[in-house]
Amino acid sequence: MRRKDKEITNRAEIESVIERSEVCRLGLADDGYPYVVPLCFGYKDNSLYFHSAQKGRKTDILRKNNKVCFEFDIDHEIKSDENACKWGMKYKSVIGFGEASFPDDPESKRKALDIIMRHYSDRSFDYSETKLKNTLIIKVDIQQVTGKQGE
Repeated sequence: MRRKDKEITNRAEIESVIERSEVCRLGLADDGYPYVVPLCFGYKDNSLYFHSAQKGRKTDILRKNNKVCFEFDIDHEIKSDENACKWGMKYKSVIGFGEASFPDDPESKRKALDIIMRHYSDRSFDYSETKLKNTLIIKVDIQQVTGKQGE
């Protein structure tokens, strides 16, 4: 990172940004072009979890190239000034890289869905066998992550 003064190095603070985020933007490489998808997610043990339909552009890309980039951001606040060049943004963000896989057995899918749902709710949920069968789980094992903040 070029701006070391803005870098978040504390792992707990990086995880706090992830846990406080409502959306994960998942970046994929589609035949040389970037493709970014905002997704609901869950996070546990250095892995991200997403649910998806079995077919579609996102899954087609991931089956060809499982290397991904992801981004989270929170605490946005515009900083204004009389001088346009002094405007800025207060924020915290996390960018990382990882590799996606598709856990396929029902118990792994159930656990992944629980992790996703726990991110948004304290409730417990049941998933029918049909829903489990028809749901694709994307698991991203995080390989590298950096945090940044603007004041």
